[in-house]
Parts: sequence; C-alpha cells; structure tokens
Amino acid sequence: MESIHAKPLVIAIDGFSSCGKSTLAKQLAKELHYVFVDSGAMYRAVTLYFIEQNIDLSNQQEVSNALGEIEITFQNIEGQNTTFLNGRNVESEIRTLQVSELVSEVAAISEVRRQLVALQRAMMGKCGMIMDGRDIGTVVFPDADIKFFVTADPIIRAQRRYNELISKDQKADLHDVISNLQHRDHIDTTREDSPLMQAEDAIVLDNSDFSIEEQFNFALDKINKKLAQKEN
Repeated sequence: MESIHAKPLVIAIDGFSSCGKSTLAKQLAKELHYVFVDSGAMYRAVTLYFIEQNIDLSNQQEVSNALGEIEITFQNIEGQNTTFLNGRNVESEIRTLQVSELVSEVAAISEVRRQLVALQRAMMGKCGMIMDGRDIGTVVFPDADIKFFVTADPIIRAQRRYNELISKDQKADLHDVISNLQHRDHIDTTREDSPLMQAEDAIVLDNSDFSIEEQFNFALDKINKKLAQKEN
C-alpha cells in the first residue's frame, strides 16, 4: 500500500506494554520517511542508568542529580533505531527483564517525566514525526494530527513479550512475564502523573487477532486518509 505525500504529520501511538507499538511506529516511519522517536526506550535508558548507579528512587535529590548526568540520543544503525546512553549503545541492555521490572516505577516519577517530555517535544521539527509511548497523544503532543491507541489481550501480549525475550537468547519464564505486564499495567494506568489513557480522539487499534502486516495496513490506511484531507 503506497502512502500519499502531503504536509508531514505528527503521529502519536500510545498503548499498553508489549502491544507492538514500536514495531508499528518503525514500519510507519520507514514507509512515510518520518522520524521515529521511541519514548519508551528513553524511559528504559533512564531506568538502566538508575540501576547501574544504584539510585534510590525515593530520594528526590539523588534522582535529580542523576537526571543531570544523563544524555539520551538515537542513531540509525543498519536500518535499526538504536538507543545511546551517554554515548554508549544500550539498545540490548534496556530490553532486559531487569529493566522492564523497574521502568514503570521510574516513569511514574514526576521529575523524570517532566525532563523527558521536554526532550521529546524538543525533538519535533519540520519533518514528519512518529512517537510511541504512554502519554504521547494526551500529554506530549495533545494536538497530534493523528493518534492511535494500541491494545491487545493481556495473555497474547505476554506471549509476544516472552517470544521476543527468547528470540534474543534472554532467560524468561512466561509466568514472570505475565506478572511483570500486570504490574506495569497497574502502575501505568494509576500513576498520578500522566497516566496511560486513551485520548478522546484516538483511533483504537486492538491487534489481538492482527498480523503485523494487518496492523500496519490498518494504521497506514487511516494515515493516508488524514494526509488526503490535508492535501485538499
């Protein structure tokens, strides 16, 4: 399916953990020649740094000092969006279960959210942008041209996450993955600062029974209709 060329859009993709948000965002960015910003990777990079530096999450001063020492950048390496933490490639390290178990707690810290939201907004330029996360369409870019809210059956999500870990030769137990996702869902949806929720104008994409290709075609069709509207 070919995309329509028109004025670039800002596209927000929100949803639960392990719903395939990043996969979809990367596919769309490649198709549309847009910039892809993985906000989840940014929170994971902060979490990794906090783990490595033994930061006490309840100590506001420690957290604040640590944030001042963190630089997060992205590079395209062999066609893959790659996360760098203070100049170090951490793309594999931030995807471990150890980081997954703590990232929601870190993301719930208001100071962390304020700093990363500011950084995310600063990344918006004149070119088209796709950003995925938990609060992109509600907080970061509430005026995004098009918003998707991605969801799927929790067990399906857990199986996908388990398969992903195994494919990367990481040790994983399906019951632990299910427990981790339940824990993250609870924190993401109930935190006081910028909780995960569906924006009123978001397009719901339940991909429980979708293949990756079907999900992509569904989203691209919606985007092309929006591009056609802006062209007219």
